[in-house]
Amino acid sequence: MNEDKIYIEKELSWLSFNERVLQEAADKRNPLIERMRFLGIYSNNLDEFYKVRFAALKRNILINEEQGTDCNFHHLLKKIQEKVSATTQAFDSVYNDLLLELARNKIFLVNEQQISANQQIWLRQYFKEQLSKHITPILINHDTNLAQFLKDDQTYLAVEIIQGTRIDYALLEIPSDKVPRFINLPLEALRRRKAIILLDNILRYCLDDIFKYFFDYDKLNAYSIKMTRDAEYDLVTEIESSLLELMSYSLKQRLTAKPVRFIYQSNMPNPMVELLCRKLGISNYDSVIAGGRYHNFKDFISFPNIGNKNLVNKPLLRIRHAWLDQFRNGFDAIREQDVLLYYPYYTFEHVIDLLFQASFDPSVISIKINIYRVAKDSRIIESMIHAAYNGKKVTVVVELQARFDEAANIHWAQRLTEAGVRVIFSPLGLKIHAKLFLIARRNGEKITRYAHIGTGNFNEKTARSYTDYSLLTADARITKEVRLVFNFIENPYRPVTFDYLMVSPQNSRLKLYQLIDNEITNIQAGKQAGITLKINNLVDQGLIDRLYSASASGVKIDLLVRGMCSLIPSLPGISENIQVISIVDRYLEHDRIYVFTNKGDKQVFLSSADWMTRNIDYRIEVAVIILDPRLKQCVLDILEILFSDTIKARYLDKKLSNQYVQRGKRKKINAQTNIYKYLKTLEKVRE
Repeated sequence: MNEDKIYIEKELSWLSFNERVLQEAADKRNPLIERMRFLGIYSNNLDEFYKVRFAALKRNILINEEQGTDCNFHHLLKKIQEKVSATTQAFDSVYNDLLLELARNKIFLVNEQQISANQQIWLRQYFKEQLSKHITPILINHDTNLAQFLKDDQTYLAVEIIQGTRIDYALLEIPSDKVPRFINLPLEALRRRKAIILLDNILRYCLDDIFKYFFDYDKLNAYSIKMTRDAEYDLVTEIESSLLELMSYSLKQRLTAKPVRFIYQSNMPNPMVELLCRKLGISNYDSVIAGGRYHNFKDFISFPNIGNKNLVNKPLLRIRHAWLDQFRNGFDAIREQDVLLYYPYYTFEHVIDLLFQASFDPSVISIKINIYRVAKDSRIIESMIHAAYNGKKVTVVVELQARFDEAANIHWAQRLTEAGVRVIFSPLGLKIHAKLFLIARRNGEKITRYAHIGTGNFNEKTARSYTDYSLLTADARITKEVRLVFNFIENPYRPVTFDYLMVSPQNSRLKLYQLIDNEITNIQAGKQAGITLKINNLVDQGLIDRLYSASASGVKIDLLVRGMCSLIPSLPGISENIQVISIVDRYLEHDRIYVFTNKGDKQVFLSSADWMTRNIDYRIEVAVIILDPRLKQCVLDILEILFSDTIKARYLDKKLSNQYVQRGKRKKINAQTNIYKYLKTLEKVRE
């Protein structure tokens, strides 16, 4: 922690969150294959940590050194290295346990030394027909610039080519972007065991088939390696180009950015490790990790199930909203009353259908929508294209600066433009993270507007695994202000006021401070007071300090924070009235909800914004107060279920211990399961 001991460094808190993901891989209550997939999620998260957070820390260290400034970053860097080292050991232990569990279920993840004679013949043929065309060795010599062309999304085999006392080196890229990483081997006639082999091990087995035609050697040895780059890029604004061209140029920078992490197989000879580090330009501030035989564990997110159905989660049958289904089209339903959808429990098809209807409905005049991350084959984008073809005025705000989705969004921007859609981008340095659309539709002699305000992206894929809210409304008080947001996006420095929305960076910080201060005033006056938050990250010190002040005044504060939390609960005189839990489970808890007791007349907001400085001050984010009493109560009921979880909830504390909430004499409650049951019951009442 820092010198004041009242905040946890966000980087350490993030690593603690990823430990909770690893706990899910270790949790025997989860189906076996799902536990393997949690290893993939953990690994993918850690890759992103190094690309973004570790890389930013390294840049800060270098900047401070250049300026001769004393800082605490070196101490933090050491803590990170120690934490990652400890969790890496835990990861290896969980992985080995899972291999044994797979074996008990007649599923074997085998290496090249564990295959039968028949499987060896099959592998040679598979390599010849499917793999060989994707394999091109990279010879490492004096002029080789490894940092120039190694991809940080791939794993490689570093090969020793030994002849007598001479040793040459080569790299083989494992082409998991072209061929499945997991290959099912033919069943063995006698033992009838199901075997899976990693692509890596097929290459190890077939090394001779790769090198024998051009090299003389006595022996070949292969060791796995992986390199991670800094994911930041610079927008070279002095170039007279469009934002689209600038982003394309900047993405190319990322491909050759400085490495920040190098992982190698622990039994790799030291001279080989030193050579690779030198060729990659690894510095003392980079993370060099001796790892296992396999890297890019993120591929385990798609670990195949070749066993019984009970080894994976039972598919969730998505709920349809009975009110929406009663009407001929979605517009009639929403005009009658607001609709709240909660994914992944409700189907995302309702939103897709509404935009599809809007694309050809003769009464629809215009559609405005902003996109941040959309699915690979986005039906929403297709609806916008068809709407333009059908003569609608379509405006799509494309966020080109959405990290790791920049290339996809450049593609969508080009497709939309070609279709005649009006495409606009955010100003440089001001990402648009709000989740909005606005549809203008003739209703007799007047025009009615329909708005969507959500906590998650317009993404069919993530809507199946992320918890998120969509508010659909024709309430003129809200739709009028959503119109103002779209105007604000195009003119972000023109003054504008909001009564029902919190819009970053316009009024969010001031409004949140006022809401917290109002609870302090209420508790001091003997009125009902309290704050409940469900967010992904809580690291903004201004907001944390305000919560500390509220706690010190006696306001009870309940926080559900999935990821980073720099606030420390239960500090004497500071945060004694604050409790923080985190839930990591089958679905990613992604929605953001703010509740303020307000003398008993609770104010409930759903928001796209976490409590991070970037979300409050440097992005366009939108939170909306829920006006419909029925919908407000629904959100409060769901929050009550979440805070009652006795299976997947962990306490967050200053020790980052991730201890599970003690059940005591309470019954077992899995919040996600109970929310699904609650919503199904709600829909039966509506039918």
